[in-house]
Amino acid sequence: MKKIFFLLILLVPLNINAGEKKTTFTKEIFNKAQLDGKTVVISSWIKYCSSCASQMKALRDVEKDFKNLVYLNFDVREKEIAQQLNIQFQTTLVIYKNNKEVYRSLGELRKDKIYKAINSVI
Repeated sequence: MKKIFFLLILLVPLNINAGEKKTTFTKEIFNKAQLDGKTVVISSWIKYCSSCASQMKALRDVEKDFKNLVYLNFDVREKEIAQQLNIQFQTTLVIYKNNKEVYRSLGELRKDKIYKAINSVI
């Protein structure tokens, strides 16, 4: 019984984190940002992924300091978006500048590393 209770406690926070996630990526927003010369930061996630929630939390913090960037995210199971961006895994972070991909990482959760990546391309 204790094992079941412990498992339920572990799953509750994951479910709460998953509920915060929603796709913000659309082709229209992405293309307009590219046309406007904006740097675009895209992250992928999947429901119940704790590392995805950690990355999204770090990105929310980064977004406060880099307001001139466009931040988009999507559920990696949305195949059309995943194919367009050539993203196959959750917790993928991609940065576009001047209509070109300039950075890609898989599983980067540390805010300082994400800051460094953004600073290297802006």
